[in-house]
Amino acid sequence: MSVLKFSFVLIILLVFASQFLMPMALAEVSQDQAASALANAEQAVTSSYQAVLKAEDSGANVSSLLVRLNEAGWFLARAHLAYDSGDFDSTLGFATQSQDKLNDFVAEANALRETAIQEYYMDFIVNIVGSILGAIGVVCVGFVVWFFLKRKYEKVGSAV
Repeated sequence: MSVLKFSFVLIILLVFASQFLMPMALAEVSQDQAASALANAEQAVTSSYQAVLKAEDSGANVSSLLVRLNEAGWFLARAHLAYDSGDFDSTLGFATQSQDKLNDFVAEANALRETAIQEYYMDFIVNIVGSILGAIGVVCVGFVVWFFLKRKYEKVGSAV
């Protein structure tokens, strides 16, 4: 009978102890997951920022991208605050929201960059070709006007 009482008391102690030990074990896993999600979100924000910078340097209008990047940065800041306070569930949630804001972000920034580069080259070609054709047109019109004025003055000069 004493073995039965000892087993019963041991089971009761293990049940109560599991309530305190289980969150610690889960917290380590959650902390690792939160740290990983936070690192992934930071990487996503960094690569997105670099893509926006390249697009802006190319002359693209990146205002809509900056709004999304700002929102993702806000979620990332909240994730850092939650991680520092030990709230790993919120850290994971905010980091995930930050990454969700940046889905296809780099592709959009690169598309805007390519469009801006193409527009730049098209404007350059139009300006150069337009300037050259304009200069040739002015020279040709000047020769035609000079030719007709020369003939007119020659006729007027021979008649006098």
